[in-house]
Amino acid sequence: MAKVTLPDGNILEVTDGTTVKQLAQQIGPGLAKAAIAAKINGQLVDLSTPINTDTGIQIITSKDEEGLEVMRHSCAHVMAEAICSIWPDTKLVYGPTVEDGFYYDIDLDEPIRPTDFERIEKKMAEIAKADKPFVRKEMTKADALSKLAHDKYKTDNINRADSDNISFYSHSDNFEDLCRGPHVPSTAKAGSFKVMSVAGAYWHGDPTQKMLQRVYGTTWPKKKELDDYLYRLEEAKKRDHRVLGKQLDLFSFNEAGPGFAFIHSKGMIIWNAIVDFWRSVHDKYEYEEIRTPIILNEDLWHKSGHWDNYKENMYFTNVDGADYAIKPMNCPGGCLVYKARQHSYREFPMRVAELGLVHRHEASGVMHGLFRVRQFTQDDAHIFCVPEQIAAEIIGVIELTFEIYKAFGFEDFHIELSTKPEKHIGSDEIWETATNSLEEALKHKAIDYQINEGDGAFYGPKIDFHVRDCLKRSWQLGTIQLDFSMPQRFGLAYTDKDNTEKTPVMIHRAVLGSFERFIGILIEHYGGGFPLWLSPEQVRILPISEKTNDYAKAVENKLRRASLRCNCDFSNEKINAKIARAHSEKLPFMLVVGPKEAQSDSVNVRIRGLRDNRTIGVDEFLAMAKDNIADKKIDLDF
Repeated sequence: MAKVTLPDGNILEVTDGTTVKQLAQQIGPGLAKAAIAAKINGQLVDLSTPINTDTGIQIITSKDEEGLEVMRHSCAHVMAEAICSIWPDTKLVYGPTVEDGFYYDIDLDEPIRPTDFERIEKKMAEIAKADKPFVRKEMTKADALSKLAHDKYKTDNINRADSDNISFYSHSDNFEDLCRGPHVPSTAKAGSFKVMSVAGAYWHGDPTQKMLQRVYGTTWPKKKELDDYLYRLEEAKKRDHRVLGKQLDLFSFNEAGPGFAFIHSKGMIIWNAIVDFWRSVHDKYEYEEIRTPIILNEDLWHKSGHWDNYKENMYFTNVDGADYAIKPMNCPGGCLVYKARQHSYREFPMRVAELGLVHRHEASGVMHGLFRVRQFTQDDAHIFCVPEQIAAEIIGVIELTFEIYKAFGFEDFHIELSTKPEKHIGSDEIWETATNSLEEALKHKAIDYQINEGDGAFYGPKIDFHVRDCLKRSWQLGTIQLDFSMPQRFGLAYTDKDNTEKTPVMIHRAVLGSFERFIGILIEHYGGGFPLWLSPEQVRILPISEKTNDYAKAVENKLRRASLRCNCDFSNEKINAKIARAHSEKLPFMLVVGPKEAQSDSVNVRIRGLRDNRTIGVDEFLAMAKDNIADKKIDLDF
């Protein structure tokens, strides 16, 4: 008999050889029906896996993140069989999962076109309906190489495998593929799927190799979830910040500077509103602000470690015969500001912020509007403190970060703790101390977090903040990085209580990350319809005719004196055309004024996206607008 420990701590005894599926049935018929895989001691396995020793087991369903990934990987196999049945000359390369879906790289001379997607989906539906079980078969690496000696793609995959135990999966008499697994029990569990797109892809990204076809698909546990996902994709197209940025005259790009954004006057209004708010919050949390040079000499970047660990992402120049680099990060400059004078432990913690302009080389193929640029402004800060202050400072950064995100309407977060990468500086002891400090702060705040192994910065572990927008897309924004190494490399010091010199701890942190990218995220999150406090033009006054132009101008002047951003539309168009244009430009408020409004010192208020209107006094509207701005409200109301 084997003892099985379940996630809730209960222990069940099962006969040796009992499968995980049989265990699920023993726990309950509902769980058995929903089960698609399992974790044995943390490792994902098929439901057909036998239990022969005492172990911990978690049954995985499609509601679990790992279960959805197993489902998508299995659906990739279903799509691969469908493609092979329609185009028998297809050679399969590999088919991993990606965010929200999967793809399969295939070698096929005949191009697959979007018009073929429906035919592929129809065949996939037949395979799913057949409800054939996924069957695992294992063999040695030598036997696997012999079996697939004719297939250069599969032999390459086998040779790259770490284990000598190679597995294959089949789900019909006509389909078998090399695969690590696990998979859902049968093809009927492949979910509600759709073929999404096809693109070119080189084998292992090598442009000297033959161009493959990469067929993308997605699958979800239920059709409603698939439909919701497709709806979000359509909404994302409508909200594309590159399109809206041009439509709303916020920013542009030019061939004179690929990857360098030109922020227009309306975009700068949004930019400055964010900066003003950012500064007010940092003042509340007792930060000082500095500014450091964009170009610094090569020696500095050797000292900081960037030369050895980040050189491929940097730009270089020569000044007076000496080599210089354009800064990709602000931290070395922050260290030089610290080093400009002597410090005492009494000054700590020192919280020093910088809106620093940085440059990083990005390949032309990966640049994407404001989301991926070569020049951006990063809202950096560096906190210098003593070891016993670390926990309190990290907690303070977490609280500041949440306060800023909530002002923009982001309240759905998830947190990742990233640990030591393969390429790093500093000893293992320093890394362990730093990682433990970050983890303790998260636990103190009772924050759920995910461990992201090996994804820390080269100089220290980090906490990353991911927020979800209105379309449930996740964006990595803020980061907190604990660094014991750079202060040592720069010889930073302070005089401690015992009159000895010691090295401070350095905390790197950003909240919004790249300002350019954050504005792109806001454009898509709000669909260009910004909250009142961020809107470039907050109010437009629409006179019904020339007879009320003077009154409209008087209202405009009154609102401008109260610091509202407003304009009058004095065009000769009819009022409905003026209203329609203001709606298309996504203005928060439209104030229609005619003879009645002029006589009663009032305005007829229309709100972006709504048909309702209401006539109120100018002073009442002004008070409401000022309250909305002061409270940083996301919604418009009156």
